[in-house]
Amino acid sequence: MTTATTSPQTTLVHSYLYLRRAIGLIGLALPPVLILGKQLADGGGLLGSLSGYYYTDVGNVFVGAMCAVGVFLLAYYGHDLVDNVVSTVAGLGAIGVGLFPTTPGGDVSGWDRTAGVLHLTFATVFFLSLAYFCLRLFPRDGEHSAQRGTFYRACGVVILACLVLIVLTSALGLVPALHPALWLESVAVWAFGLAWLVKGQTMTP
Repeated sequence: MTTATTSPQTTLVHSYLYLRRAIGLIGLALPPVLILGKQLADGGGLLGSLSGYYYTDVGNVFVGAMCAVGVFLLAYYGHDLVDNVVSTVAGLGAIGVGLFPTTPGGDVSGWDRTAGVLHLTFATVFFLSLAYFCLRLFPRDGEHSAQRGTFYRACGVVILACLVLIVLTSALGLVPALHPALWLESVAVWAFGLAWLVKGQTMTP
């Protein structure tokens, strides 16, 4: 009887596929876990953004998820230097989003305002890096079909469109009662999560 052996190369490939899947699953799970978790723990209405859940009983979930994604991205090793630089920037952005909370409502201190600016900066870097992954890096690394390349680009377009709409709805004060930033952020996170899940071949039989 022979025993199947796994080569170091195969083990490495599986590790990176699992890493991609982990990033994707966290992205898909984060919005519903925060929204539903807060409703179950605190009750009350929806918040204005995903970042606002930092100040609720599920705040540790938000911080933990962002830091986990950040660590995974920092550990991710792509095909070339550009892959590695973008994943490192995205990882630092994710960790910064978790560690520096958004500006709270009501009376705020100078540090609250500073942390809010840093949070916004890290969030912008994080989402733009994810969009770059979807628009440029994923479609051209040779691991996919033409249909997958189109799917990755669509995810990147969705992320950028959500960012633009968040800025517009916030600047113009459009339909605040519908919490547009919350839902647009959720859609952007879901697009990023789906792209990484597909990249991890989760949906391949």
